[in-house]
Amino acid sequence: MISASRLSWTDALLLIAGYVALDWMSFFHPLHGPYITPWNPAPALALVFILRHGWQAVLVLALAVLLAEIGVRSLPASLPVSVAIAGMLALGYGAIGEALRRRMRGPAIFLDRFGLLRWAGVVVAGTLLTSVAFVLALVALDLVPLAGWSEAVGRFWIGDGVGILVSMPLLWMLFDERGRALLRATLWRPDTLGYVLAAAMALWVAVGHGAESDFQYFYLLFLPIIWAASRQGLAGAVLSAAVIQIGLIVVVYRQGFSAGSVLEIQAVTVVLVLAGFFIGVVVDEQQRISAELRQTLRLAAAGEMAGALAHELNQPLTALSAYGAACEELLARGETGDRLKGSIRLMVSEACRAAEVVRRLRDFFRTGTTRLEAIPLRALLAAAAAPFARHAAKAGVELTVEPVPDGVLLADGPQLEVVLRNLFSNAFDAVSEQPPGERRVRVSALAEGGDRICIRIEDSGPGLTGDAVSRLFEPFNSTKSSGLGLGLAISRAIAEAHGGNLWAEVGARGVFRLRLPFEKTPAHA
Repeated sequence: MISASRLSWTDALLLIAGYVALDWMSFFHPLHGPYITPWNPAPALALVFILRHGWQAVLVLALAVLLAEIGVRSLPASLPVSVAIAGMLALGYGAIGEALRRRMRGPAIFLDRFGLLRWAGVVVAGTLLTSVAFVLALVALDLVPLAGWSEAVGRFWIGDGVGILVSMPLLWMLFDERGRALLRATLWRPDTLGYVLAAAMALWVAVGHGAESDFQYFYLLFLPIIWAASRQGLAGAVLSAAVIQIGLIVVVYRQGFSAGSVLEIQAVTVVLVLAGFFIGVVVDEQQRISAELRQTLRLAAAGEMAGALAHELNQPLTALSAYGAACEELLARGETGDRLKGSIRLMVSEACRAAEVVRRLRDFFRTGTTRLEAIPLRALLAAAAAPFARHAAKAGVELTVEPVPDGVLLADGPQLEVVLRNLFSNAFDAVSEQPPGERRVRVSALAEGGDRICIRIEDSGPGLTGDAVSRLFEPFNSTKSSGLGLGLAISRAIAEAHGGNLWAEVGARGVFRLRLPFEKTPAHA
């Protein structure tokens, strides 16, 4: 539930002016005199203010309804009766707004498909109850005939319901700073003009030409709103719905449709708009999930990289300690010449090297970028295999690293170490259940053409099935009870970021292949 903010005089005047203006714009085809119209967007504005300011907006809303009754609808009732009707409608809209406010879980009126259904359900049920109460009050005052009360309820319900369902999301975004920014960004996208023109064309066919055949082409209006929702999410659906609704009202004015035809159009418009909103919300949800997944993968990759970075930091820190001790010994001997200066220069060099490693980690956290440099293939494999070579004897694993071609990779060393360590770790896990003497991991590399190298890691484990291979690189898919299922997904992403790829083979043994760009001629210092 969101908290209500204070209603200022400016807000109160804006509510009154906006409500009366919207009521004047939508006043056409009144049923039973000036009471009931087939489209009523003014309550949408009222609900936006109630959601933002709570019950303190209801009194101002009652005044706005009263002014609209007198200035727009010219209700043939005494002032006390008009005040009572205005108060009743304001309380009805206040109850709907309060029900919505208590169900809101964020800054938007709905954030997901379930929120959309809750919002629509509250609006439909609330407007029905308000319509029944309003019409029964008019019947009691002999302003509506008793025989026509059900028709009056239906039309008032559809008028309010359509007005709120179509207009409220747009009005809410217009009164919200983030919503306005999103709408501005959506308006400036190139495809916005496309679906606006498509909506105009669909309106011409469906309501203009199609009116002669009972609007049988009305389904064409689904195309622009689905296009907008699928491309731009909820913001696109909201804009497209507003364009279609405004276009429908303009056509109704110009063509002089009957009240019955307008009612049918509005009923179908509700289905059209809700379908567009639903698609837009689903698209937004998928985008949020995708962004969250990318962030999760980045954090998980950073965790994996920490091991490689710690390995790289260990050497310069050890050297710093040794050079520091040497400087202390030289100072104790009274040495102030070239030997001391040389040790200090070496300390500075090692400190800069360590700082560079840390800088890479910081850059990865900020942007996920990599820093490419020429790395000898042999050195990379040796660095990645070293921790596992020490562990192999204890685990009873025969680790074989075959001779590899001379050459260099243009790559980010710590990131590729993450990939190789993941593959080594998976291979060691795969052979851990094998009997002693049958636990083997073999690493080889074969040049492919003049600019590629394929690193092959094979283990004597149980191998992989076709179904397992198809799901192996999906995030959060892990065969380990303690695993997150992100290691291989991260490894493939890193390989592809380096212009290569990573895949597994189906077979009786575990085989992974890592293909990367490669230069056969070693880089010279």
